[in-house]
Amino acid sequence: MLSDRAGKIKPSPTLAMDAKAKAMKTKGIDIVNFGVGEPDFDTPDNIKEAAIKAIREGFTKYTPVGGIDPLKDAIIEKFKKDNTLDYTREEIIVSCGAKHSLYNIAQALFSPGDEILIPSPYWVSYPDQALLNDAVPVFLKTYENDSFMVNPEALASSITKKTKALIINSPSNPTGITYAKKNLESIAEIVLRHNLYVISDEIYEKLTYDGFKHISIASFDNAIKSKTIVVNGLSKSYAMTGWRIGFAAGPKDIIKAMTNIQSQSTSNPTSIAQKAAVEALTGPQEFIQTMLAEFDTRRKFLVNELNSIPGMSCLTPTGAFYAFPNTSSFYEKSSDKRKISSSSDLALYLLEEANVALVHGGAFGDDNYIRLSYATSVEEIKKGVDRIRASVSRFS
Repeated sequence: MLSDRAGKIKPSPTLAMDAKAKAMKTKGIDIVNFGVGEPDFDTPDNIKEAAIKAIREGFTKYTPVGGIDPLKDAIIEKFKKDNTLDYTREEIIVSCGAKHSLYNIAQALFSPGDEILIPSPYWVSYPDQALLNDAVPVFLKTYENDSFMVNPEALASSITKKTKALIINSPSNPTGITYAKKNLESIAEIVLRHNLYVISDEIYEKLTYDGFKHISIASFDNAIKSKTIVVNGLSKSYAMTGWRIGFAAGPKDIIKAMTNIQSQSTSNPTSIAQKAAVEALTGPQEFIQTMLAEFDTRRKFLVNELNSIPGMSCLTPTGAFYAFPNTSSFYEKSSDKRKISSSSDLALYLLEEANVALVHGGAFGDDNYIRLSYATSVEEIKKGVDRIRASVSRFS
């Protein structure tokens, strides 16, 4: 008999869609995959070489649970340089990906019945991680006409005596929006007034466009810093998704608790990947700008193409590598006796009829949208959007 906890959650819909698309591809079907949140660039050679060197030198044993000191020091320097934030080694933990960092936070902070405020649309794992730790996800609705920003009045009115923390994701998955300083300042004031924690997921920090500069909410002053756990990692910025290196910075007592939890779950992150991570953070950084420039070209092309489809509209994302078009005008329509009543119906229809994989907005908490990743070539984007355009044109 499975635990009650296991019954509360569902598999990641983004990974499930990617798996289905790859299975179809192995059968020889030409799939355009907009589904997975993974850069299509290769990990830079200098990072690979650092890992190979670690293997050759026998750096293949256990390390300290929360990460080796050279990596913690590199992370400390990264925070100082990029975010004007000062941390000590005791305020840093390295985990098996940013998702693992977030789960460690949930384990360390959440108690049964705690309410966790999650702006919607949200990354798919936030609610499930709360549920796995017997907390209650409370969704804070955001709207397209507000650029999916948290409304301060709505935030304040959602807080109860049971509210423990607010999750912020900027740049955002799935919307691609980025929070400006004035937005974060309003949030910080409310958080401090109610003595809440902020979990700030900044994994897409390096991927911003149109001159936008990422700002961490923890950087405002010591008051908000003492209530914030910042989460980041190497997967997106350095095309290192499979290396599984994420990290978190925050108050010593929380980081210590997370380290204790990690010691009883995974132990240390992979030793070899840690050495590679040191090189990623301290070595040449030109790769990021090269990748970002290509993403920017794809972003502009995809958004323009999506907005040219009758019945579809899409805000221009200012960060990450996702587009989040509104597709609600297609609902309650049908094609070849197939009725489309939701984003899930639309996503399945496009996969099976157009051979285009994407993720339905319902997975992110808003059924009016679908998510497309532009971590694929312009040629693939054009082919995929042409297929979408042809498919939805058949609706009546």
